[in-house]
Amino acid sequence: MSRSIRLLAALAGLCVLASVTVACGGATRDAPPLLLPVNAAPTTVFDAKGRVITVLRDENRTSVPLEQIPNITQTAVVAIEDSRFWSHKGVDPRAIARAASSNAEDGEAGQGGSTITQQYVKTALLSPEKTLQRKLEEASMALSIERNYSKSLILELYLNTIYFGDGAYGIDAAARSYFGVPAGDLDLARSALLAGLIQAPSRYDPRKHPEAAVARRNVVLARMLELGDITPAQHDAAAATPVELAPPQPLPEQVPYPAAHFVDAVKEYLLKDSDVLGDTQGERYNNLYRGGLRIHTTIDLDLQAQAEQSIAQVLPGQGTDPKVPDASLVTIDPRTGAIRAMVGGRDYFGTSDYRQTNLARGVGRQTGSAFKPIVLAAALANGVPTTKRFDAPSSQVHQLSDGTTWRVKGGGIGSGTMAECTVVSSNTCYANIVLDPAVGGQRSVDMAKALGVVSTKLLAIPSAVLGTNNATVQDMASVYATFANQGVYVPPVMVTRIDRPDGTMLYQHEHTQTKVLEPEVAIEVSNILPGVISGGTGTRADIGRPAGGKTGSSQSNVDGWFCGYTPQLATAVWVGFAKPRPGKDGKLQPVPMTPPNTRITVYGGTYPAMIWSSFMKKALADQPPLPLVDPLAAPPATTTVPSSNAALLSPVTVPGDVKVPDLGGKDTRKAIAAVRSAGLEPVRIDAAVSGVGPGTVTGQSPAPGASAAAGSKVYVESTPGTFLPATPVPNVIGFGTGQAEQQLESLGYTVRTEAVAAPPGSLRTDGQPFEAGQVWRSIPAAGERPADGVVVLSYQVASAAPPTTPAAPTTAPRRPTAND
Repeated sequence: MSRSIRLLAALAGLCVLASVTVACGGATRDAPPLLLPVNAAPTTVFDAKGRVITVLRDENRTSVPLEQIPNITQTAVVAIEDSRFWSHKGVDPRAIARAASSNAEDGEAGQGGSTITQQYVKTALLSPEKTLQRKLEEASMALSIERNYSKSLILELYLNTIYFGDGAYGIDAAARSYFGVPAGDLDLARSALLAGLIQAPSRYDPRKHPEAAVARRNVVLARMLELGDITPAQHDAAAATPVELAPPQPLPEQVPYPAAHFVDAVKEYLLKDSDVLGDTQGERYNNLYRGGLRIHTTIDLDLQAQAEQSIAQVLPGQGTDPKVPDASLVTIDPRTGAIRAMVGGRDYFGTSDYRQTNLARGVGRQTGSAFKPIVLAAALANGVPTTKRFDAPSSQVHQLSDGTTWRVKGGGIGSGTMAECTVVSSNTCYANIVLDPAVGGQRSVDMAKALGVVSTKLLAIPSAVLGTNNATVQDMASVYATFANQGVYVPPVMVTRIDRPDGTMLYQHEHTQTKVLEPEVAIEVSNILPGVISGGTGTRADIGRPAGGKTGSSQSNVDGWFCGYTPQLATAVWVGFAKPRPGKDGKLQPVPMTPPNTRITVYGGTYPAMIWSSFMKKALADQPPLPLVDPLAAPPATTTVPSSNAALLSPVTVPGDVKVPDLGGKDTRKAIAAVRSAGLEPVRIDAAVSGVGPGTVTGQSPAPGASAAAGSKVYVESTPGTFLPATPVPNVIGFGTGQAEQQLESLGYTVRTEAVAAPPGSLRTDGQPFEAGQVWRSIPAAGERPADGVVVLSYQVASAAPPTTPAAPTTAPRRPTAND
């Protein structure tokens, strides 16, 4: 390169430096501090019992506090990326000049002069475009950040933000990805290798370019030696250390996890059907995949496994045997609306091209005769007496008011009451019921919507009584849950609570319910439907305890259903071929479940009823048999019309039984909280027991697992005093409140927090002032035990202003030297 070209390049670099200096120097010091973004963090999804189902994220990142990152790792990054980090104020003119001179010598932009603070700004706050205006904006924002935030916080944010390659964002994800260890276990050699990746993660990828990665690591070690960060012996030992990488591991969200179709339904609800996570699609997406949330759901993984087992037992060979149809199952707690199990298909993580289609939701399938109890409810609600008899020939032709002809076949019993026609599932009888002037297609469809068919469009036509409309498995489970809940509709629930990363609650589900049927109507439905199981079309659904239900088969046996309930659970099962097949004319069409497509002709009373029975026996094994109809309730009214539509739709509170929790051996305070959470009233009784510590439950009445009316008393016998943890209070100074609370509560302490500014001059162990939200005092102090088991944490308030000139930390990873 000619001398003139090098001179021009150097002058250009100096011009940039001058522009940056002027722009940054002119920035007002009175401007409000920049709000720093929170790093993306994975969201965790839990089942109803607090077990992790999976994590949701679009970046592999787990943020960790600076105190959990070894000093040697911090030092390695500072040495190679910004050796004057601890002394400059956000922009380093000396580094800019050095980079400009080097680039002039090389004839290309080989070096950059960006500080760690500028790199953080570019990564977290700005787009990656490279223009002079953007460089000036970057420098100005870096200066603002350094005026308002401590060096330690900036370094922590940087180390948790920067990309290290292999899909790993932040130092902890990088340590786990490359070495299979958390960031806290990094040593000098590993730290130097990771620090070297920052400049060009792809070029120095140790898996793809091991020699380049080692060479770059050694450059970092040489720089650390030059700056006096390490001794020659440390340098030589680290440089001689072979690079041993952990085998690539799939991320948690890439490993098959249970209830995957349900998790998809939760994601759809939070992204599309709710404003819980924000008002816009983008805001909801960022909160779901990047917000570090803890989503507590209604699914019970035990019931989920039992549902999948029941389907596999009744339909072995799914996915391998073309004669075995698909199946879906949804079970709901009628009292709460909580979805406890959802089987949306056979293998979400398999190879089928429709494996991730949720057969429990979507466009639904024809319900067949499983729709008849809805028409039964409409008839009873509109005054049709149970004693009325309807014609039930083997076939019948109806001339409808619109001039069309409706031919109905099946269920020829001559005539029958609604109960008799339901047990044998007579089509002709139910055609006459729906054509009764008091019923009709519109009232039947309106009843279906009120009971829970809310996901599909329903046509108000007479043939709706035979299940010609589509409904989802989830909606049909909801309908039968309303029957089980004495005519009170509770919307299905999938998410009960969402917590923020700091432990505070973002959302909690609020129970809502609507009375759809008068009690006497609901009772009559529950008096009729058990006959389907005891002596009708659903005898294979018998579970040895009171239950009601209905079979359903659509035209040509394309769909098979069994929907039923006990007071504790309502479950809908669908069986059919999810994917259409080419017919004789080559066009795709639904697949009838008749030979040769299947080994038997599948009706609702075959595979669906068998799956329902198998599952319900397992799901209810630990629960007592309960009558479908409360024997103390008022006798059903069979000839009167309900009072008014307003009364039908008004909110009501229906008493119900709850399960008494097991309190044995618990801390009394936690036991009392558990009783209240179950909807019961705790009454503490002190009872001294030799050898048992204070505040410990020694007995209870009623016994664990017993059913008790909501609001009734539970007597909690416990030793006098307060349960005291065996472990002294740990040192949580400098922790965030959420982390401190978690650690203390895991030891058995009750935690109270108070927002109190730390006294002026208070510093963390690293010599820096406390950040907002960090614990600066615990009462009692670390190593002591509180007399009442309560620890009070004082945390720094957000309004506490940081020092305008951050002091160099007393335990900084590296000291500025004369060579800087």
